[in-house]
Amino acid sequence: MATTVLQSEEIHQLAETYAQREPEEILRVAAERIPNLALACSFGAEDMVLLDLWMRVRPDGVVFYLDTDVLFPETYELVERAVARYGIPNLRRVRPALTLAEQAEQYGEALWARNPNLCCDLRKVQPLRSILSELDGWITGIRREQAPTRANAQVFELDAKFGLVKVNPLAFWTDKQVWRYIADHQVPYNPLHDRGYPSIGCLHCTRPVKPGEDPRSGRWAGFDKTECGLHQ
Repeated sequence: MATTVLQSEEIHQLAETYAQREPEEILRVAAERIPNLALACSFGAEDMVLLDLWMRVRPDGVVFYLDTDVLFPETYELVERAVARYGIPNLRRVRPALTLAEQAEQYGEALWARNPNLCCDLRKVQPLRSILSELDGWITGIRREQAPTRANAQVFELDAKFGLVKVNPLAFWTDKQVWRYIADHQVPYNPLHDRGYPSIGCLHCTRPVKPGEDPRSGRWAGFDKTECGLHQ
C-alpha cells in the first residue's frame, strides 16, 4: 500500500514544498519517491499535457486509460495518434468486467440514461479500483479551476478512497496554461475541444457547453451529477 511508501506527513510536506513548482519537476519527484506510479490518462487536454511530460520524465512509464466501450470516436482516434507520437510502451487499456450487452442484460438498456451513477460505477470506478490496487500512486490531470469539487486539490495528496498517493501536477494551472503548453509543444489533442467540449467523457453523457456555462455542465446534463466518482 502507498501509505507504507509515503506517510501522511511526508505527503503533506511534498504538497507544501512543490505547490507552485513546474509540473515536470513534480513528476520527477513523484517518480523518485513513489516506486509503482502510473499516469491515468483520459486523453483530455490536461492529460495530454501530462502524457507529453510523463514521456519526457519516464519514456517507459506506465500509462493507463479506462475504456468504457462508449468513448467518442475522436477519443479512440486520439489514443492511436498518441501512441504514434509517444510510443507509450507501457500503455494499459482498462475495461469493465461487463460488456455492454451483459450490462444491458443485467440492468436494462441505456443504463446511463436512467442511473448514471451506477453506470459510472460499473464502467469506470470498479475498473479504476482494480488497477489502482496494483499501484502505489497515480497521476491525474485534476486542476483546482475545473470545478468546486476540485478547488482544494493539492499536487500531492493521500487518496483515502483508493488507499494510495495521488499526484496532481497541474493542480494550480489555469486553462490558459494548459492550452499554451499544447500550442508551444504541438501536443495532439481531441478535436472535440474545438467544438465546445471542455470536458470529454462518454458518448452518451457528454454534450457541448455554451459560452458562459460551467465547463462541467456538459457532463451528465439533466442529472444532479458533475463527477463520475473517480475523484470523490
